Amino acid sequence: MEDIKIIIASHKKYKTADEEMYIPIQVGAEGKEKIEGYIQDNTGENISLKNPYFCELTGLYWAWKNLDADYVGLVHYRRYFTNKKKLPKTEDEKFEIVLTEKELRDKLKNVDIILPKKRNYYIESIYSHYKHTMYVEPLDETRKILEEKYPEYLEEFDKIYKKTSAHLFNMFVMKKEILNEYCEWLFDILFELEKRIDPSQYDSFHARYLGRISERLLDVWIDKNNLKYEEVKIMDMQKINWFKKGKSFLVAKLTGKRYQKSF
Repeated sequence: MEDIKIIIASHKKYKTADEEMYIPIQVGAEGKEKIEGYIQDNTGENISLKNPYFCELTGLYWAWKNLDADYVGLVHYRRYFTNKKKLPKTEDEKFEIVLTEKELRDKLKNVDIILPKKRNYYIESIYSHYKHTMYVEPLDETRKILEEKYPEYLEEFDKIYKKTSAHLFNMFVMKKEILNEYCEWLFDILFELEKRIDPSQYDSFHARYLGRISERLLDVWIDKNNLKYEEVKIMDMQKINWFKKGKSFLVAKLTGKRYQKSF
């Protein structure tokens, strides 16, 4: 039977899914107190020190370089896949309906990748939303890097950024050989971007632009390579203030006021 491993990216001790395929990993572990029961992302070949800029990608990099499995996935300590349509209210109840290995195996029989359902901005394109909420220079520089290093992806990049929806959150499950190809491409772009635009020039929130841009590169890579995927519902384990989130979205669009924190 093919081996499936899904890392749960977390910077702190938190309740995790019980199934054996889920592996909690402490991201940004370098120089921090070790969380017992977690794998640290500063072991083996790693980029743990880049966590303030790369977010959960330091966990992805660790999995790419060090994890031996047929399928590899990434979720977050506060965000999981679920096969259920109706979500319960309490966190404990939500943990009871996290996507199971059996459910996942059934889905992987017919597709290359499992992805979250798309986030739809409706009144904004992917590009305009980023421009209104973040510093857009890194995103523009990303296009230049693609033009120089991977010009065959440029047409897909431009198409994706005119759309109003995308697969976000850096959540997925895919075959390891596909993950290897994706990470080779992704980190080559991001490391070059980091050289060109120093993230330390921004405050701690906007310094994480490398993680955010990676979210918006996934669809570019998937569509260009014609990979077959299935979308699966995601659930936030913690309560989301959708009113505040929506208000900030509209303020950013109408006034150009950038986000200053996550919601």
